[in-house]
Amino acid sequence: MFRKHRNKAIPPPNVQNGHEPDNNNVVSNNKNPSAPPITNSLQFYCQLAHGSPTAFVSGFSNVRELYEKIGEAFDMPASDIIFCTLNTFKPDMKKLLGGQIGLEDFIFAHRKGRPKEVELEKSEDSLGLTITDNGAGYSFIKRIKEGSVISNIPHIKVGDHIEKLNNQLMVGKRHFEVAAALKNIPLGSTFTIRLIEPMTSGFGQIAPKNSTRAPKKAGYGSGKETLRFKAGGKAEIQQQDDAMDSGIEKINGVLENFMGINDSELATQIWEISEGKVNSMDFAEAIDDSDLAAFQFTDELIIELWGCVTDARQSRIK
Repeated sequence: MFRKHRNKAIPPPNVQNGHEPDNNNVVSNNKNPSAPPITNSLQFYCQLAHGSPTAFVSGFSNVRELYEKIGEAFDMPASDIIFCTLNTFKPDMKKLLGGQIGLEDFIFAHRKGRPKEVELEKSEDSLGLTITDNGAGYSFIKRIKEGSVISNIPHIKVGDHIEKLNNQLMVGKRHFEVAAALKNIPLGSTFTIRLIEPMTSGFGQIAPKNSTRAPKKAGYGSGKETLRFKAGGKAEIQQQDDAMDSGIEKINGVLENFMGINDSELATQIWEISEGKVNSMDFAEAIDDSDLAAFQFTDELIIELWGCVTDARQSRIK
């Protein structure tokens, strides 16, 4: 139906690509006056998820720069951050920082905690993991399928960073490379996975004494605007677009079903490519003419992705 080379869903390995804030503990962070003007004028509240004073972060135009700014604010390496959540200090995978940040959102950074190694047998083709990454070199577990091989191992949890597989370092690899490495482990073999869990405060069962909602920041808009990270690596302020948001979410679900990965940035790029396209053939050609051609999406996957686009455009997604 579409181009012949689109025959696999997993891309080749060489593809590159809360607490209520205490205003008496605010740490200022304005160390980069040369950052792009669009982000210089915006400041976001930020805390470490396991507990910290509140900091302001600004002057970033992509996720990697955001992590650097958080590292500067809390005097720690940016590489200590596994992932960030928005408006909750809990490792809630539905609140992950992805391709956009609402102008009223409060950022919580989840820092590296305890490392652990687990040896297990691959008794089924699918381990039941959905892998995502933080956009800065760390892949981690976003979802564990109920009843799967992994679901029976209490030491492996959602939010764990996958550092090594059989002593092969996974740091710096994208989620689809980690997913492919897991998929390529022979059935019936035993392998070792080294994980690093997010740091916790030790009071995970006790609710915070105050609301997790960030205070309203006057002058930052109505809450209907978002800072959206574009595929080209820069950020733009955009009005909330319900069709786009629902479409990106649905695309992410399809990527998970077909490829075992979750990637808001990739889903956003697919949505952007679909803009102005009127049928699946045009959409497929646009995919092939972009850097996403390296993923070699199957015809079946292209049709599913186009269905997400059309459903979102026609408000058929609930």
